[in-house]
Amino acid sequence: MCFLLYIAFHPNHFHALYTSTSNTFRFLFQVITSCNNNKKKMSFEVSNDELTEAIREFQRDDIVYWKEPNLSNPNKVPIPGERNTLITSALPYVNNVPHLGNIIGCTLSGDVFARYCRIRGDNVLYICGTDEYGTATENKAQEEKLSPREICDKYHALHDEVYKWFNIEFDRFGRTSTEIQTQIVQDIFKKVYSNGYIIKEEIEQLYCEKCSKFLADRFVEGACPYCAYEDARGDQCDKCGKLINAIELKMPRCKTCSSAPVVKSSRHLFIDLPKLQPKLEIWLDETLKKENYWSQTAKVITNSWLKEGLKPRCITRDLKWGIPVPLEGYTDKVFYVWFDAPIGYISITAALCPQWEKWWKDPDNVESYNFLAKDNVTFHAIIFPSTLLATHEKWSMVSHIPAVEYLNYEDSKFSKSRSIGVFGDSVRETGIPSDIWRFYLLYVRPENQDTTFCWNDLMAKNNTELLNNLGNFLNRVLTFLSNNFAATIGDIKLTSSDQELLVQLNRELLIFIDSMNRVKLRDGIKIILNISRIGNQYIQSEKPWTLVKDLSTRERAHSVLSLGANICLLLSILMEPYMPDTTRQLQEQINFRCNLLPKNHRFVCLLKPGHKIGKPSPLFKKLEQKEIDIFRKKFAGSNADREKETTNAVQLAKFFESISLKTDKELEQMIADQGDKVRRLKADKAEKKIINDEVQILLKLKSTLAEKK
Repeated sequence: MCFLLYIAFHPNHFHALYTSTSNTFRFLFQVITSCNNNKKKMSFEVSNDELTEAIREFQRDDIVYWKEPNLSNPNKVPIPGERNTLITSALPYVNNVPHLGNIIGCTLSGDVFARYCRIRGDNVLYICGTDEYGTATENKAQEEKLSPREICDKYHALHDEVYKWFNIEFDRFGRTSTEIQTQIVQDIFKKVYSNGYIIKEEIEQLYCEKCSKFLADRFVEGACPYCAYEDARGDQCDKCGKLINAIELKMPRCKTCSSAPVVKSSRHLFIDLPKLQPKLEIWLDETLKKENYWSQTAKVITNSWLKEGLKPRCITRDLKWGIPVPLEGYTDKVFYVWFDAPIGYISITAALCPQWEKWWKDPDNVESYNFLAKDNVTFHAIIFPSTLLATHEKWSMVSHIPAVEYLNYEDSKFSKSRSIGVFGDSVRETGIPSDIWRFYLLYVRPENQDTTFCWNDLMAKNNTELLNNLGNFLNRVLTFLSNNFAATIGDIKLTSSDQELLVQLNRELLIFIDSMNRVKLRDGIKIILNISRIGNQYIQSEKPWTLVKDLSTRERAHSVLSLGANICLLLSILMEPYMPDTTRQLQEQINFRCNLLPKNHRFVCLLKPGHKIGKPSPLFKKLEQKEIDIFRKKFAGSNADREKETTNAVQLAKFFESISLKTDKELEQMIADQGDKVRRLKADKAEKKIINDEVQILLKLKSTLAEKK
């Protein structure tokens, strides 16, 4: 507070800090200079140099504002002397339908940043695709009675359709079940093997005698050895998040037939992560010393793994659907999906660009970003970099990992089986444009902690920020200019208040660029909204509707609206990463195409006197409470489900209260009976929600017995 008071009364002192320090200080400065009570105009301290620079840069006529798009170009390669940006989104697994949390966690965030890099003039390559090998695909194929290839074809097309509807533009949206993926994965493995980073071990593994096969991680379930959760998978516990080996599970059972597997020996290959840890730590230290952006989430997860000490990681599985291991004695096995999946970024690039190595083996000329959620950090920060380091080749390693937390749905989690939440294949049913979805998901992007999608909040942000703030400014400036001045830009004669406005906009623009460069996508969208608020305040203060009525002030009204129209054009450029359809519509109304930020990073007058704008029209539509209530009900599961959940919750509370009075012997019998019940439900393939509820009862019984003892 003392700091805020000081800078409020000594703005000239603080200005030096503003131009040379962090985004936090700049934001505080904006709080002081941009805050405007009752929408009244407020002057603020600026230096003469800042005013002179703002006027000079605004009047420049040598600014390049258009660059031809270069998407899906097979000849696209890094260009020496330019900023070459390689962007990847975590490959979505092919056996599911992405929900809003999946979309903001990876593909949409990557798209927004890729679009930003393009408007700042980068040479960008944005790569993604479906992750298609592994046990989950075989499992899904069994469920749907299709072959693994048919499952992959079906869900790849579904994912592709969803992302196109969201206007997520990849240079290439590929897949991992390709011949080129097999070639590159096997080539990398051979180099890792020849360099001495592969360990051969005969390990104890679960074998289902009824199914006559070894059980890969996703084909076995049991109790977690760390938290006792009874529905843990053979590779990871969904409750505590620990990675585990299937052999460590307590009370394991075959997912296919529910019978108890036996332990048998099987030969497997491991990547020697302990041997690679020193190399990995050197690379991480060098990477993090630079101005690279790793989210706090990414840093914490990575450091915790290194602190515990890396352990050898098995990279082979006893499966048929996967990339064969090219090593004598192991040709009946395939690679673990998390060994081959990140290499998919490379193979998908290779499928597009014959000269793919210029992107992936030239770190001095390529800056790399991985967009993913926190559950994928380990593989992108530890396992994949270790694999590349083990080849002893010079790879374009990841520079930035802006990993995010999770997006939840209302007061629960997304659940496709229970029809809870909005999924990619149903979002268009709402009739809400994709740009509104993009805007809101970016507004609540879980950058530092888990966030929640809320229907009422979506409505509020649309109606206040988009409709009443941004849309109001854009529409009234362009409409007033069209109705009163023949849709023509006039001479802009800068008054002292106009000059201060230029400075204010320049400061906001600098914050926007700084935020986006550091992948603070939420901050970026809020700066856009702040600029439109400043524009609204300017129009409200100058009152062109009054000025236009008097011949002596009509010229001033024309100048104000012409300056306002240039602000509209600036906003259209900044909006493009977030709302590309809206940007296109707005630039059609302005009748000016622009897709580059000004190189001088200052507000520039691009709409010159005599330019004719197009026909203005509202860009946003109000969302009504009535339709929002319909959507909330539609995507919240059935009434029967909700009533049943309420009844079950009451009954469960009474049950938990009663078991505290049971004796140890009674509790032991109840645990045995409940364990049998859970196993029967799983054998009968009951709904997962029912099974999970019964598992929670079992865990409560066990914890109660432990407390009593």
